[in-house]
Amino acid sequence: MKAIDRAVSRFCYRHPRFGIPNLMLYLVFASGLAYLVAAMDTTGTFLGLLMFDPALILRGQVWRLVTFLLLPVNSGVFFVFISLYFYYFIGSSLERQWGTARFTIYYFGGVLLYVVFGFIIYFAAGLSENAAFYRMVLTFSMTPSHLNLSMFFAFAVLWPDARVLLFFIIPIKMKWLALVDAAFFVYSIFADMSIFPLNLLPLVAILNFLIFCGSDLFSFVRRGRGYHSRRVNFRADMNKAKNEEKVRGYRHKCSVCGRTDVSNPELEFRYCSRCAGYHCFCQDHINNHVHFTE
Repeated sequence: MKAIDRAVSRFCYRHPRFGIPNLMLYLVFASGLAYLVAAMDTTGTFLGLLMFDPALILRGQVWRLVTFLLLPVNSGVFFVFISLYFYYFIGSSLERQWGTARFTIYYFGGVLLYVVFGFIIYFAAGLSENAAFYRMVLTFSMTPSHLNLSMFFAFAVLWPDARVLLFFIIPIKMKWLALVDAAFFVYSIFADMSIFPLNLLPLVAILNFLIFCGSDLFSFVRRGRGYHSRRVNFRADMNKAKNEEKVRGYRHKCSVCGRTDVSNPELEFRYCSRCAGYHCFCQDHINNHVHFTE
């Protein structure tokens, strides 16, 4: 997983303009619009055009490879609004932290895994006596719910103690909300074992999270074991850096390009929480660099 993380970081560094800015905003807006149109369509024709159907995709309806991401949650207006708001909040926060390129790769990496899983099930179902049943269940199971919910895990790893207002009322830390999310994933897997292996779809979303955020998760676990010592070491590094500031003649220096706050006073400089140690980066490289490891 570290190798994949480094490869993605290098790609993002070399292609800083790659990706779709405000991707989650577009997806949330399109999903909300799809919900309103579906609510007015009593025939169900509109939703039928959005669903993931491998048989129809192979016949040329390639838009279904993407439009299944817009399938609305089968619930009331209030719950749909809350869900879309949280998806936007989580997704936009991850994009600001990772950069547009990395977040785009993360999200569409999950979409790719979904599509591959769907086609594997489709072709495997053709060998079964209940092929029509499995293909029908596959079509209705391929929704973006678990893919979007997996973003909560990434957010919780980056900001475990961040508080959000659940239903705009209940304050709760993200790490506890992530545990509730994990319980929902487990329930989704074991709720209906009769449709195996279609019930493993939530694991596909988890796999995407582990591929892109596995190293962050393990770092979070290690931080939990030795948080105090890491905090002390970090503060010691800060004090050391401040003492050396007078000798160097500058305060901040980018660990990638070497520019400083003296040579380029117009730049903003930040410190990466994912890098081991005390490493500073300019605004052009804070989200596009290979992370330092211990």
